[in-house]
Amino acid sequence: MLQVSPIPAFSDNYIWCIENPDTQEAVVVDPGSAEPVEAYLKQKGLSLHAILVTHHHPDHVGGIKALTTTRNCPIIGATHARYSGITQAYADQEQFELFGTPFTVMNVPGHTLDHIAFFSPADTQRHALPWLFCGDTLFSGGCGRLFEGTPEQMWHSLQRLASLPDTTLVFCAHEYTLSNLKFARHTLPEDEAIRDYEQECLRIREAGDPTLPSNLAVEKRVNLFLRANELELATRLGIDISKQEQPEVATFAALRGAKDRF
Repeated sequence: MLQVSPIPAFSDNYIWCIENPDTQEAVVVDPGSAEPVEAYLKQKGLSLHAILVTHHHPDHVGGIKALTTTRNCPIIGATHARYSGITQAYADQEQFELFGTPFTVMNVPGHTLDHIAFFSPADTQRHALPWLFCGDTLFSGGCGRLFEGTPEQMWHSLQRLASLPDTTLVFCAHEYTLSNLKFARHTLPEDEAIRDYEQECLRIREAGDPTLPSNLAVEKRVNLFLRANELELATRLGIDISKQEQPEVATFAALRGAKDRF
């Protein structure tokens, strides 16, 4: 069975490492720094098989040049990627295989315009649950800032991700969970699911463990950015949905703005 492990980088990044124990090979996702990846590969006795890139920000691609100076491994990303080092480019809904398991590319603009996610369905022989590597689009309890895209783009991107199976493991790229849940609890203080999950994540972090991966069933309960179609949230944010052509987009935009100021 394949396994996925986090490689901590910078102050709060996770570089995800997909490991094939049968071949001692690894695929890394968004290596913003080479040093922790090299250390992890050496410690585990792994060779680098491929690199996946969700978007062009330096904390996601900054380590690729050093990792590939002496290695000839593919760098897999989007056809419209702003990172110039992609060697295998895929368009929305196109598929490829790694270690015998399929991955589908999903265009998810919002955080950046070139942002993609990689989805791999459950495979009883390789990984029991579906995987989603979503970079900075969906976080546990939150979503990425809109550096390039519009609220409408990001809302639709998040809805695409939310349409995946509830059992999907969410491998996002930052340990932002507690700060996201603090904002969510501030916004909806009576929400028991948010309160309970925040307490669970506090215990996890106090033990020194990552709160990730999350899963989509959890995110649909606690992530306000997936719940912008709820009347209670619109009311709390002062949105009169009767005056909005797209009330869920207006609610999402207000929510994202409130989080940016929080």
